[in-house]
Amino acid sequence: MTSSVGVAVVLDGTDHRSHTEQDTAIGDYIRWRNRRAQPKSGFAINSKIRHPDYPLRTA
Repeated sequence: MTSSVGVAVVLDGTDHRSHTEQDTAIGDYIRWRNRRAQPKSGFAINSKIRHPDYPLRTA
């Protein structure tokens, strides 16, 4: 699925009266989502970087 098709599927059937109103709603959602974003934690728990099987060298 291309991104334009994905956008069409997601936005099809919305109640916005104009593109400007729809653009405003999308911008509001993106700003809301970014304000609530949290850093990722617990990523790659079994990674060799987190649990190396070789001795660590310290200076």
